[in-house]
Amino acid sequence: MSTAKRPVNLDLSSIQFPLPALVSISHRVSGILLFIGLIFLMWAFQVSLSSPAGFDTVREAMAHGFFAKLVLWGLLSALGFHLVAGVRHLVMDMGHGETLEGGQRGSQLTIIISALLVIMAGVWVW
Repeated sequence: MSTAKRPVNLDLSSIQFPLPALVSISHRVSGILLFIGLIFLMWAFQVSLSSPAGFDTVREAMAHGFFAKLVLWGLLSALGFHLVAGVRHLVMDMGHGETLEGGQRGSQLTIIISALLVIMAGVWVW
């Protein structure tokens, strides 16, 4: 049995996470948001297919509803980030960017590309 001193109660809010860790955690969060957002999208799809009036309701909400546009923009933003961060993970799984410097650069590139995709999604939706 080891008698090494280990932290008993680790306070995660006091730890400064490096950028690659934050990008990895955000990748998981965006996946959860996409999963939850699919409920909204499936509901809107079901309503739009239920009748011509339902289709008009969904179309009107997407054309003029602030909340619907905000949700759509959020889901597209989460999808863009999740896609870029997923590609980053796949590239790292192939052995590229596994060093500390490579992980940092890959995370920076992920944030830059994702920010561009978020802006493009916002322009497209609004």
